[in-house]
Amino acid sequence: MARTTKQLTNTEVKQAKPRGREYNLADGHGLYLRVKPNGAKLWLFQYFKPFIKKRTNISIGKYPAVSLADARKQAEAYRGLLAKNVDPKEERSREASEHATAHRNTLKAVALEWYEIKQDSVSDTYAFKVKQGLDNHIFPIMGNKPIHKITAPETIALLKPLAEAGHFETIRKVCRWINEIMVYAVNTGVIHSNPLSGISKAFKAPKYTNMPTLKPEQLPDLVKALNEAKLTVMTRCLALWQLHTMVRPGEAAGTRWEEIDLKAKVWKIPASRMKASQDHTVPLSGQALAILKEMKPISGRREHVFPSCTNPRKPASSQTVNMALKRIGFKGKLVSHGMRALASTTLNEQRFDPELIEVALAHTEKNKIRAAYNRAEYLEQRRVMMQWWSDHIEEANTDKVPAKSNKQLRVVS
Repeated sequence: MARTTKQLTNTEVKQAKPRGREYNLADGHGLYLRVKPNGAKLWLFQYFKPFIKKRTNISIGKYPAVSLADARKQAEAYRGLLAKNVDPKEERSREASEHATAHRNTLKAVALEWYEIKQDSVSDTYAFKVKQGLDNHIFPIMGNKPIHKITAPETIALLKPLAEAGHFETIRKVCRWINEIMVYAVNTGVIHSNPLSGISKAFKAPKYTNMPTLKPEQLPDLVKALNEAKLTVMTRCLALWQLHTMVRPGEAAGTRWEEIDLKAKVWKIPASRMKASQDHTVPLSGQALAILKEMKPISGRREHVFPSCTNPRKPASSQTVNMALKRIGFKGKLVSHGMRALASTTLNEQRFDPELIEVALAHTEKNKIRAAYNRAEYLEQRRVMMQWWSDHIEEANTDKVPAKSNKQLRVVS
């Protein structure tokens, strides 16, 4: 008849005394209580490793932190693994490794990996906005939390103060960025699913309004204000540079001397600094070249044409012109981005070819098939148009009648 091991009782476990050398008390089915000479008691599970049938032990924990009942449950779980030819020690090691990795993969750590890839596909200005948004609204509270523990309710709660302040556009952007981070985490195997896929639905959609701009007949007011107001040379030149070149605020503020080709009279903005991530060439009018000539003694030895006042090694802020417009009386009437709309309206009224204007504004072609085949920049036609625009700006500061456009500047026959 097979020998049966009598199971231990709680009293026997509690009253087990130390001896001169360690010894084991068997509970049956591979579970043992090891009693050490110093009085410490440790639960062990003895088993044969699958396939190789080598005897080994795995620790379950110390008594009394791990009770007799808990030790039996863990031993039963290990027997279940052995029934599937899974080594309990190897399985515990794998789980510990996964747990450690999961806790190292904080939201911020994964987000920074995603950002390294993201910034190569967007402009420097946009990449800065993404990083700034995460630094301001996500990382301070959730950055150090393991990404697998991020939930929709806590993320929504984090963004509610923005909603209460009416910043729904900021919420829309942050929701998009954090979802991209989560999708990256899923695709790289860090988490199994994205729990934040629908959080934007918890907030109102932003209401879009047109940026404040001026009517073409108000251009003289702007030009005179820029020329007569007490602005620094750099700020005034930056505002006029943006007005003459029709570029976006961030693109203008980040102008580098290495991007300027004075011989060819063009400004070549790399894709990394453009909203649409495509190279953009701006023909430079005589007035635009004069602005560069004025800035040369100030910043010619630096990287940026319009350096920051606080840190000359960095470019001026994209908000520099906005702040200046407020100071000189255009608050609520015009923002720096609105100068592009002013240029577009004026040139369209003067019947310049719409396609020339769209290319000058670096607007992407909505028809993707057409965009794939239409790569021409119409540089010489735009050079004539840009010179007309600069002459028009210059004449706006006088009593001269604005020049009429050349209606022959047609791109499509």
